[in-house]
Amino acid sequence: MPTIQLRAGMHLIQAEVAATDADRQRGLMFREKLGNQQGMVFLFDLRAVHCMWMKNTLIPLSVAFLDDDGVILNIEDMQPQTEKSHCAAKPARFALEMSQGWFKQRGIRPGTRIDGVERLFKPR
Repeated sequence: MPTIQLRAGMHLIQAEVAATDADRQRGLMFREKLGNQQGMVFLFDLRAVHCMWMKNTLIPLSVAFLDDDGVILNIEDMQPQTEKSHCAAKPARFALEMSQGWFKQRGIRPGTRIDGVERLFKPR
């Protein structure tokens, strides 16, 4: 998958981009680790209340759901190898998955803007 550099305040993120149905379905499945500043950003075709799950995902993750402008709507912690749905609190355009606790450890919370996601899509 292609990668993009994102920024949350002073924190840089190297994110793989899941922009196709196949890439979004595979996500971070079967990975055994993520680097400290690595993650995956999911680009959805439509803004909606998207949900994520952890089937076949081996590492605990936190997911931030973002609006069209990259502003975090909500952050959910997800446990490995579960099928529990974790959903956006409002219609979202993106989801950013990082190692569990990454956002909290850096004081990143709802309302924070993730810079760089605007390069991923053209408004419709």
